[in-house]
Amino acid sequence: MHDEPMLTRRVVLASGLTVAGAAGIAVLAGCGAGSGGAGGAAAAPAGPASSVTAGVVLASVSDIPVGGSISATLDGKPILISRPSTGEIVAFTAICTHMGCTVMPAGKEFHCPCHGSVYNAATGAVLQGPAPAPLAKIPTDVADGEVRSVGA
Repeated sequence: MHDEPMLTRRVVLASGLTVAGAAGIAVLAGCGAGSGGAGGAAAAPAGPASSVTAGVVLASVSDIPVGGSISATLDGKPILISRPSTGEIVAFTAICTHMGCTVMPAGKEFHCPCHGSVYNAATGAVLQGPAPAPLAKIPTDVADGEVRSVGA
């Protein structure tokens, strides 16, 4: 008799499943830089707020519910505008600080659909990771019922 273990069908199949499982983990681990997650390619990160075009109408104040938020664009890049209280309007880049996915408005929060990060819609602060940093604030002002961008 041999002291070496025999390769049985069960051993081969178990090994194949282990290799397939490892391959699946490797594919999931590929969800790294440049991965857009749900919905395709990652959006390019927004540039510094100082490089935005000043005076662009972003939204009407009446379109933003008190305690809520909306999506908009500025210079072709996605942004988020929220209205934490009646007299307060704030705007942030909609680019997640984790992997660059586009963050969506969700009332008093912003949600990243790719990896689950959650941000405070009033401050841009991270409420739940994996995002490592808050969303960049975009300077705005309100005149004649319209939210406008402010340049540097």
